[in-house]
Amino acid sequence: MSSPSSRRSVIAGGAAAAAGVGFAVTGAMPSLAQGSPGNDTAKPNGKAKGQGIVPFPPLQDDPDGLLALPAGFSYAVVTRAGVSKLDEGQLTPNAHDGTAVFTTGRGRYRLIQNHELKAGSPLGVPHVAGTVYDEGAIDAGGCTVISTDSRGNNLGEFVGISGTSTNCAGGPTPWGTWLTCEETEDRAGKAWSGNGKSGTYAKNHGYVFEVFHDGRHNPKPIKAFGRYAHEALAIDRARKHVFLSEDASGPNGLFYRWTAPEGFEMGANLADRLGDTDGVLAAMQILMPDGSVLPDVAYLTSAQLGLPFPVRWKEVPDRDATTTSVRKQFADGEVTRGKKFEGVWGTDEGAYVVNSFAFSDGDLPADAVPHDGMVWFYNYKKETIQLVAYFPHQKTGASGAAARYDDLTFDGPDNVTVTPWGSLVLAEDGVGASHVLSATPYGPTQAIARNQLNDSEFTGPTFSDDGKVLFVNMQTPGLTFAITGPWEKYLG
Repeated sequence: MSSPSSRRSVIAGGAAAAAGVGFAVTGAMPSLAQGSPGNDTAKPNGKAKGQGIVPFPPLQDDPDGLLALPAGFSYAVVTRAGVSKLDEGQLTPNAHDGTAVFTTGRGRYRLIQNHELKAGSPLGVPHVAGTVYDEGAIDAGGCTVISTDSRGNNLGEFVGISGTSTNCAGGPTPWGTWLTCEETEDRAGKAWSGNGKSGTYAKNHGYVFEVFHDGRHNPKPIKAFGRYAHEALAIDRARKHVFLSEDASGPNGLFYRWTAPEGFEMGANLADRLGDTDGVLAAMQILMPDGSVLPDVAYLTSAQLGLPFPVRWKEVPDRDATTTSVRKQFADGEVTRGKKFEGVWGTDEGAYVVNSFAFSDGDLPADAVPHDGMVWFYNYKKETIQLVAYFPHQKTGASGAAARYDDLTFDGPDNVTVTPWGSLVLAEDGVGASHVLSATPYGPTQAIARNQLNDSEFTGPTFSDDGKVLFVNMQTPGLTFAITGPWEKYLG
């Protein structure tokens, strides 16, 4: 492993090789690297490259105190935890998180939505026959399936999976299902208590599950993808690889690639079609110009924006973490770690992956650089990864009501989605005010929504295929919004 001084020299040398590319970061409002990979032919607003974009209007305060939006945009509340009801009669669960939208025809959509809850939570996902993974995980996480339309009307909601834990994000599949991720490593036999109840998990947790929007159920883990604190994932267009993020610390988490067995093409019902050890699960190694492995992503900064780094993959010895957590099976410096590997979203060319922040003691190596967020793009064909957005760390004590209106710094990107026009939408989970952000290769990151109710994070941004509706959640108190307006004017 390189010494801190030699590592900085190697990285600096790589940055010099990228000089003149023209990537920029502007204070608290980072720009997505120009000519961002995967969007080389995109022309935002129908303009030629470099002509700029139409900026969103300033956010306007919401008289109802929920969601500040630009002029010309409006929202509807689709679901409200503890208020709206499921088709089975129970109340909508709490802690809305990762979400995908599926078009069902005639102007209607179905959302599959995670609920990031451990057992014993208020307003947990109710157990419904046929949907339960672990009977011991009572009032825990899972997914609901919501029927809605372009106006955000609630046309019904039912349980897609229950008896899972801490369902954070996940990813849509090319065949029209949702892969939900458990962000936990809890084992069978672990006791839990909460909300006046107690119990014991009957099964291991920390898996990926497939959820259907058409009423089918298969609450069986896809063990081939490994057992760890899963955050999100993306599947490549060839259906040969799955790219998965891990939100963990002590040590920091990893970015993984699962490779399908020879001759296997991914499709529906993966849990039934894959054996527990089928395929190869491997962790990312970012290679430096001298061939060494970058030990942590926090060694890279805005100076490396746009510079592609080669990637290798190191096979995981024990993907089910029988005795040792997956990330702890690698020595320091053997793979590339990162604090809070979070959102992942795939395109035809590659996958975006987010690191939310790393600035506190223990978040990053002592000689690395604190940051408030990083967005990466992994190129499937070239097998390279490059930094496309960087949020420099800024100390802030902003909190409380004033911050919800006055805090205009952006930090803590988390969930990410790619818009129908090729740009990014990011959900903040940082300090102070929480925003939904638009990031394009042609201009600064902009706020397109602000939480006026509290300091809760936004989660699960996802656009309908027709570009009419941006669905996004406020995790606490558990709200799903359908935001409509002239999206194409500003993003198309």
